[in-house]
Amino acid sequence: MADDSNDGMARGLIVGFIAGSVAGAVLALLYAPKAGKELRRDIKEKTGELVDKGEEYLAKAKSTASEIMTEAKKKSDSLISDARKQANSLMGDAEQILSNARTKKGEEGTRS
Repeated sequence: MADDSNDGMARGLIVGFIAGSVAGAVLALLYAPKAGKELRRDIKEKTGELVDKGEEYLAKAKSTASEIMTEAKKKSDSLISDARKQANSLMGDAEQILSNARTKKGEEGTRS
């Protein structure tokens, strides 16, 4: 549950960073004293750069998420394996105790 919260927060930070960068770049270009053609060209270039950066961040986020998922799967597999071993051990102990109890009961029945 905490991981879901962290994933949402990270996603929000990335989106906020990209949106803020785009807004800042556009405002900076609009307030710069340039001709229309030059301004549009600059906006197009900055937009392309920001899209590239966004794609890089997205690729890094996907890679990190994949690594986290792989590690989580390894840990869960290990936990399941340990739980199975303990369950099997407990079942063996329970069978041993039951067998001992049956043996003792049988011995008491033959003594009477």
